[in-house]
Amino acid sequence: MKPRTKAPSGRRRRARAPRRTPRPGFITLAALLVVASLVAGYLALNRSDSTTPTASSGGKGASDKASKEPVWDGRTKVLGDGSTSYTGPQSGELKAVPLKPGEKPPQFVVFSWDGALQGDDELFSHYRELAKEYNAHMTFFLTGIYLLPKSKRDLYSPPMHSKGSSAISFPTDEHIRTTLEQLGEAWKEGNEIGTHFNGHFCGAKGGGDWSVQEWKSEIDQFYSFVENWKTNTGYKDIDPLPFDFKKEVTGGRAPCLEGQANLLKAAKSYGWRYDASSTGDFQIWPKKKNGLWDFPLQLLPYDGGKYQGLSMDFNFLYNQSEGETQGDAVKFPQWEQETVDSYMAGFNRVYYGSRAPLFIGNHFEDWNGGIYMKSIDQVIKSVCSKKGVKCVSFRELADWMDVQKPETLERLRSLDPAQSPAWSTVVE
Repeated sequence: MKPRTKAPSGRRRRARAPRRTPRPGFITLAALLVVASLVAGYLALNRSDSTTPTASSGGKGASDKASKEPVWDGRTKVLGDGSTSYTGPQSGELKAVPLKPGEKPPQFVVFSWDGALQGDDELFSHYRELAKEYNAHMTFFLTGIYLLPKSKRDLYSPPMHSKGSSAISFPTDEHIRTTLEQLGEAWKEGNEIGTHFNGHFCGAKGGGDWSVQEWKSEIDQFYSFVENWKTNTGYKDIDPLPFDFKKEVTGGRAPCLEGQANLLKAAKSYGWRYDASSTGDFQIWPKKKNGLWDFPLQLLPYDGGKYQGLSMDFNFLYNQSEGETQGDAVKFPQWEQETVDSYMAGFNRVYYGSRAPLFIGNHFEDWNGGIYMKSIDQVIKSVCSKKGVKCVSFRELADWMDVQKPETLERLRSLDPAQSPAWSTVVE
């Protein structure tokens, strides 16, 4: 058993919105909570150990899904107006298998991206390439209106808001083209495409106030924008996306992490398998909420462990520069190192402890000189190459969780993050 230390009592911090007019792809996270509560026993950052890869359990999930999937005849089937197509099952996914008795779980790390726009900064393509280099899969949460031209904005009827309105900017025509290219290539490389819904409304009249039916309307419109981009854009020189969105989208993250209760009720009717909209939790093994896997952002040690903050770039931004997106440049190197240190502290306490998955959520943004992107680059290079680590998508993790024995998952959930047990007592 690794030693555990008591977390200091610390301060609570709430996030404020970045003080800037949103550009295409910029996310205003007006109501995002930084859940900075603390817990005793979660800060042991010990070193040493190794593992072998594996996967998940006796129930419904990846294996059932595979058995029901019809054998592909090798032909591309163009769907609808030609915006999407079926080109066969996705290749390269993690093979989900149950843990063997006494086997240590893999250390799963999920890098996820809210918005998923290929802007002039080309960050979408950058992280695709980085994923390939480090044998990782990522989850890219697409915002539906990023495939809707501004000239067609009235096709969007957001819940509780006027037709054609949005809390974020509509994309340029060129960015629609480049985003379509990245979505197709990302899926071919084994990455997951999920949803970040559409207009990014937060606070009053945002997702937290929406009914189940209003969430369903938002989801239906997301599918419509993706499945009809050829009609809406008039582009005839671009190939269909190589996958069927109705089959491939199995989860998402709500803007500002708001409205999960009604969202979960709505999502079940679409056959989704997980949700990543929880406002934050300790680094413990996930459980299901209303029938879907609950994959929250997580509380990581900030500022050397003085307090806990969410595993997302905006929360570092708030705590370091009080929400200013271009803060004091002199402090950029310090803030970048602090961000890397927090991510690595969170990683180390589970890698050398309970092996609970680590969830990291970010945006394609250049806040504070791009230090949060640079931090993620360092973390990917540091962790995805370690023995026993699997950098996977949320969908792959859901597959793995689905095939584990329920009693094994219960014992895993009983572990503190920094607790390294005798695995023979946990995985039987």
